[in-house]
Amino acid sequence: MRHIDDKNEYLALIDENLRNAIKSKTPYEQELSAAMEYSLFTGGKRLRPLMTIKAYEMYDDYIYKALPYAMAIEMIHTYSLIHDDLPAMDNDDFRRGKMTNHKVFGEAMAILAGDSLLNLAFETMLSAARESCDISSIKAMQEIAKASGCKGMIGGQAIDLRSDIGSMDEESLLYMYKGKTAALIQASILSGAIIGGASTEHIEKLRDFGLRLGLAYQIQDDLLDDEKDESIKKCTYLFFYSKEEAEKKVKDLSDRAVSILDSLEDIDTLFFKELTLELVGRQV
Repeated sequence: MRHIDDKNEYLALIDENLRNAIKSKTPYEQELSAAMEYSLFTGGKRLRPLMTIKAYEMYDDYIYKALPYAMAIEMIHTYSLIHDDLPAMDNDDFRRGKMTNHKVFGEAMAILAGDSLLNLAFETMLSAARESCDISSIKAMQEIAKASGCKGMIGGQAIDLRSDIGSMDEESLLYMYKGKTAALIQASILSGAIIGGASTEHIEKLRDFGLRLGLAYQIQDDLLDDEKDESIKKCTYLFFYSKEEAEKKVKDLSDRAVSILDSLEDIDTLFFKELTLELVGRQV
C-alpha cells in the first residue's frame, strides 16, 4: 500500500471499514445496526484509531495490518460513550451536539448497541489474529482488553460513579484518570506499535508516553470545563490545585512525553510530538 500523507485519508479509511463492519446483513439487524452506526458517526475525531495506525507506521508501512485493531479501539471507545450517557450512569441528553443514543433508540437498544460494539471489537481483532497467526496480535489484544476492562476504563468509570468532592482525594482522582482516560490512549499506541514489531524497550517507553499524554489530556479537559464542573460540584484536578498549578502540571507532563519520544532512536515520532502539543495546547 502506498504511504498516506493526508490525515483525512486515514480517517476516510477508518470510517469506510467501520461502516462495512456494522452493516446489517438481514432486515432483522437493521435497528441494532442503525443504533451502532448512529453513535459511531456522530462527529468523533477518531483520535485513538489514528494513534494506533500512526504508532504502527513508526515501525512498518503496511497499515492494513493495524487497521482491525484501530477499528476495535474506536468501537470500544464508542460503546463506552453510549453506556456513559445512560440514565443509570451520567444521564446525558446530548453528545457532540446530538441527542444521545438512548434518547433516539431507547435505553434497551442503546445498551444492546454498546454491547454489540464491544463484542464486535473483539471479533474484528480475533479475525485478524487468526489470519496472521502472529503472537504480536495476541499481545495487542491483551493490551486493549486490559485497558478497556476493570483495571482500566471500566474501573475508572466505576470510581467516577461514586466520586464526589467529599469522598475523593488526589490519589483516587489520579487513579481514576489513569483508568478512565489514559488507559485506552496507552492501548491505542501500544497495540499499533506491538503489531508493527516494536522492541520491548520501545513498548515500555511508549507505555510511559501514553500515560503522560493521557493525564495531560484529562487535566487540560479539567481546565477547559472548569466553570461547568464547578457548577455541578464535580471533583477534578482543580479541586486540589490552582489553575496555574494545573497548567504547570499539563506542561510538565507534555514536556516529559516529548522527551520520551526523543529517546526513541531512528524512529519518526513527529506525528506524536505534534499531537501532544495539539492536545495540551487546546485553548482554555
